[in-house]
Amino acid sequence: MKNKLVLTLSLAASCLFTNVQAQESIPVLSTKELVDVCKVSTTGEYRSYCVGYMTSAYDTYLATRNPKHAKPFICVKQPAPPRDEVINGYLKWTQERPALASKPAAGTLLDYLATRFPCGK
Repeated sequence: MKNKLVLTLSLAASCLFTNVQAQESIPVLSTKELVDVCKVSTTGEYRSYCVGYMTSAYDTYLATRNPKHAKPFICVKQPAPPRDEVINGYLKWTQERPALASKPAAGTLLDYLATRFPCGK
């Protein structure tokens, strides 16, 4: 009897925890927030965050592309342009599109890269 009670309570707690997790909203970095960080400084921790975030978003794109199921849409020809040129291009591109300010930063970054480095046909 005691084992059934423990099992029942464990299952109930598990269901409750799972339900709470499903309802939890995980905030993502907005385009405005990333742009604000990237505009602060060209050195130091803000610069490191900016470069790290953008590099991670692009690396994730590269790591998750499966050419059998999804054709690449960003094709950076080598040698790649300097990092500062790409970052400054993104900042300018987002300034010209204020409607993107509240959109997730990773998505707008990939949109910019697809515009800047489109794949050939």
